[in-house]
Amino acid sequence: MTEIICIVCPKGCRLKVYEDSGFKVTGHQCQRGETYGRDELKNPLRAITSTVKISGAAHRRCPVKTKGAIPKRLIGEAVRLLDSVNLTAPVMLGQVVIEDICGTGIPFVTTRSL
Repeated sequence: MTEIICIVCPKGCRLKVYEDSGFKVTGHQCQRGETYGRDELKNPLRAITSTVKISGAAHRRCPVKTKGAIPKRLIGEAVRLLDSVNLTAPVMLGQVVIEDICGTGIPFVTTRSL
């Protein structure tokens, strides 16, 4: 049995996930909590926010994020990909910075126009 706190909504339910009984989840107050508890042990996913270098803009860094969640085990590799990115202004909100992060099909996109 593993205990985790659900982060899907502000309630912060204390979940107990029993792996030996097919990932049975208790302690959730909604269906989303049950799904989160099961997924968190099977294949935890996370969204990433970061910044990349940009030249020719008012700021030296441009904020970026993943357009969806990627497997937690790939976070380090995904962030290292951003080290080689150097954008040139102008960039638009939602512009794709990296098309496919580590073979997940999820892109990094800008979160600000500069």
